[in-house]
Amino acid sequence: MVLVAEPMVGLESAAFSFMIPAGTIYEQPSQLGTSSLMCDMLLRGCGSRDSRQFLADLEILGVQRGESVTSAHVSFGGATVAENLEPTLEIYADLLRRPHLNPDHLPAAQQVILQELRAIEDDPGHKTMLELRRRHYPDPWGRNSEGSIPTIEAASMAQVKKHFQSYLRPNGAILGVAGKIDWPQLLEQVERLFGDWQPMPEPTIALGATEPPQQHVTQDSAQTQIGLAYNSVPFRHPDYITASGAVGVLSGGMSARLFTEVREKRGLCYSVYASYHTHRDRACVICYAGTTAERAQETLDVILHELKRLPGTVLEEELERLRARVKSGLIMQQESSGSRAGSLAREWYHLGRVRTLEEIGAQVDALTAAGINKYLVEHPPQSFTAVTLGREPLQMPA
Repeated sequence: MVLVAEPMVGLESAAFSFMIPAGTIYEQPSQLGTSSLMCDMLLRGCGSRDSRQFLADLEILGVQRGESVTSAHVSFGGATVAENLEPTLEIYADLLRRPHLNPDHLPAAQQVILQELRAIEDDPGHKTMLELRRRHYPDPWGRNSEGSIPTIEAASMAQVKKHFQSYLRPNGAILGVAGKIDWPQLLEQVERLFGDWQPMPEPTIALGATEPPQQHVTQDSAQTQIGLAYNSVPFRHPDYITASGAVGVLSGGMSARLFTEVREKRGLCYSVYASYHTHRDRACVICYAGTTAERAQETLDVILHELKRLPGTVLEEELERLRARVKSGLIMQQESSGSRAGSLAREWYHLGRVRTLEEIGAQVDALTAAGINKYLVEHPPQSFTAVTLGREPLQMPA
């Protein structure tokens, strides 16, 4: 397991972020959602603590915690006052290495995931984005972390335990820590807690086929949801900063192009944005718009027009607004141990190293409109995956 940490002068808090390589890409196709079930059950008792005592001990320590399941990882993180970091890591060592995984808790964990899946049906925008990622990426990289209602209902305790025993391992795991820390003391504690954790063989992930790139989901609604995706370079690519800058011109503020052209000037939709989404070896730009059924086709046409006219048209004033947004984010990260701990772990996963905030700022300062335009001319938005949800399908241009 890799430990990467950064002292943050002036803070009284400390935060941690575990990234464990046990996400949805490791699930069997007939057992989708196993990672989320396991993640929930890990929180229901470990070591000497039952479910109630586990939560009570974290509350006494003042830990603000969070968990997530992604394609590659099951992640656990939290922040607390610096003096409580050591006992907090003791608890999470039990969670990762000595969970109870009590079969009596499986029905409750299933109900939690089933409620999340049913909530997606009431959130058409979220439903559209899940289907978009599933179609854009080859299986297993586009999977929904919650799985499906049939696979969760059919889940067994045996498959949850097998997933834990097969994939919760130290090799590939990353622990990021940031805040008011003492490095020698932290290193000694992590070695004591995890030093004898035995590695396991690295699983091989076989890529499946992608589905047809255009799909309409029929739903009787006055609204239409539009999702578009096109390939980009992953986070570890040398052009990532430039590619991210291009997305920042499209979206990220009230002066960004999609907001201005689609919502402000034409009043076509109530929500529109673009975002950058990355795995380790593949990435895409995702665009979303929610609009009325009557204006859906025009909304789609205008978004595609803005995407296609982007190469060669980025202005320096747009770049200046982007720089201001990014630097505001960097300043806030300097003031948040939790944000920085998560960044440390993610950057180690993607880059095998950690950039300083000053290095990131220098990369942003080095961006030029000419450089972004050159990148876009060489990598124009094209070969779109499109998912729409509403009454009638929309027409994609040839």
